[in-house]
Amino acid sequence: MKNSFQIPKVFRTLKSNRILLCIIMLLIFRETYSQSEVSIKMIDLQNQNLKASNREISYETSGVKKYINLSFDKEVGLLWLPVEDFKNGTVRIVMRGRNEFQRSFIGIAFHGLNDSVYEAVYCRPFNFLSVDSVLRIRSIQYISHPLFTWQKLREEQSSVFEKEVINPPDPDDWFSMTLVIRDKIIKAYINDNEIPSLTVGKLNDISSGKIGVFVADNSGGDFESIDIIYDK
Repeated sequence: MKNSFQIPKVFRTLKSNRILLCIIMLLIFRETYSQSEVSIKMIDLQNQNLKASNREISYETSGVKKYINLSFDKEVGLLWLPVEDFKNGTVRIVMRGRNEFQRSFIGIAFHGLNDSVYEAVYCRPFNFLSVDSVLRIRSIQYISHPLFTWQKLREEQSSVFEKEVINPPDPDDWFSMTLVIRDKIIKAYINDNEIPSLTVGKLNDISSGKIGVFVADNSGGDFESIDIIYDK
């Protein structure tokens, strides 16, 4: 009979635990280093010679706040940022509109191919505190240009791609909007709310592209900072 060597149970357990530990550490390493983060103070872009479509850019200081302003004008205004193309991840912007009816549409554009093809989520601060429940439902909006404008979405899928903001902020004050974009699902959070004000499915097959700030027709806006976490 051939001699056989059996690994003692305690050593087999230790070996198994080491393998499990290695797997856990590998997963943690992959999760930690699979993301890259970019934080931009918008005022720091003044030396970048950036150009906005259909808007003038000014760099402003008011009290402790330093920010960029996109002028009020007709048509959509876009300012693409000098960052890596964005696919999936989290984007948080600090911005300020105004409580003036139909004069404040501000947000984030993403997956942009050019000034005509992009997605955006934006707010209408003048609707945040409206006494009209229909207008309140139109406080935050998703669009996918050029095919899915807000007009088309409202006519064909009313109240699906625009919603009321949970715990709405002062429409004349600074607030943050955080987008979590994962493949076909987009969630938008206002300030520190744990519940998204808007959850929608993407309306196109564009998986990555430019990222920037957005103002709609007959609007301008102030933008203080933007933080981008890329999922790799």
